[in-house]
Amino acid sequence: MSFRHIAKMTVLEAADIPSVSLLYKLHKLSAAPADTKLVKTLLGPTEIPPPSKSLNDRVAVYRADITSLAVDAIVNAANRSLLGGGGVDGAIHRAAGRGLYEECKKLNGCKTGSAKITDAYDLPCNRVIHAVGPVYDPADHDTSEKLLVGCYTTSLELAVEHECRTIAFSALSTGIYGYPSREAAPAALSAIRKFLTGKDGDKIDKVILVTFEKKDVDAYTEFVPHYFPPVSEGSTSDAVAQELPSVPTSDLVDPEEADKR
Repeated sequence: MSFRHIAKMTVLEAADIPSVSLLYKLHKLSAAPADTKLVKTLLGPTEIPPPSKSLNDRVAVYRADITSLAVDAIVNAANRSLLGGGGVDGAIHRAAGRGLYEECKKLNGCKTGSAKITDAYDLPCNRVIHAVGPVYDPADHDTSEKLLVGCYTTSLELAVEHECRTIAFSALSTGIYGYPSREAAPAALSAIRKFLTGKDGDKIDKVILVTFEKKDVDAYTEFVPHYFPPVSEGSTSDAVAQELPSVPTSDLVDPEEADKR
């Protein structure tokens, strides 16, 4: 990593990023109204699930530059060539350096709805997972959602396969691919919840949903409580509940605006 890149970037460890549990405690997230009806998704659930502190401790939402995260893996919003492009894809390739491009050239691209993994080179993370989201088709929402869910599920499977216990997702397909944020967020959250409650879910310690544009921030703020509802104070419903992390002594600050999307 070049000195110039280090100088302008504040590196964030996974432990520094507030979990959903902490965001509720800080009143950055609020419980959904009792009569809330969930958006229909391919993976469900069909109604707000029971609160689980163990899940809420392992999911995070943070507005940041994804290239600044020192996690096990970041998920790039790639195109089918895997050779870089605009938005997040271009930012990740620029920050990683030439080595990422050279490795991606050997992968023969990737089909839409799937993902491939590489080293991270000059990035502070350990691996980059390149997920190829769909160009949104409003005339065929189900196919678009199936492909988007495939990106999230395959990325989590690759993370487990390569022993990556912390993973950060960019908001796949919500940029120039045109997937509406208020439709993409429920699909992503349902896929993440399904994986974390499945057979390999305990092999992931933290899933970070990295937002940048306000439309993605707003969508996750609205829909996270639908899939990861808050646990009431003193609740014993979650058998593996642990103490909440301490409230940070400094304020949570949004990153400076930049042209990353």
